[in-house]
Amino acid sequence: MAPRAVVPDEARELAKLCARIADDKKGEHIVILRMTELIVLTDYFVIASGASRPQVQAMADEINETMRKLRVPCLSMEGYEHGRWVLLDCRDVVVHLFETGTREFYDLEHLWADAPRVRWQRASRSPGPAGREGGPA
Repeated sequence: MAPRAVVPDEARELAKLCARIADDKKGEHIVILRMTELIVLTDYFVIASGASRPQVQAMADEINETMRKLRVPCLSMEGYEHGRWVLLDCRDVVVHLFETGTREFYDLEHLWADAPRVRWQRASRSPGPAGREGGPA
């Protein structure tokens, strides 16, 4: 099957889908940053934390599998073996999955502080602990 093209509105929805998948896998402090005015390489960053390497890898596996089923090309997955920072490059959406300490060290939200945050809706799960993003889509 050939990969399909992603249009801008679809890229935003794919970013929200990735956030929901991370949330379903108990990811924490999930944010979506709109990067369109800041860089040309991608439209959205999705950033999430996991408490352990297996959790980070589980989030990466589920996002990668979902993109494959949707025929959205994930051009690469980096850092999976170590699981401290896994980057999935799905062209219009780049997903950064961190172990908590690694995320604090690299602090991408501070580095990209000018990027607007995108609100997203959690799946049917009940509200989690403070610090998780979400809200109306």
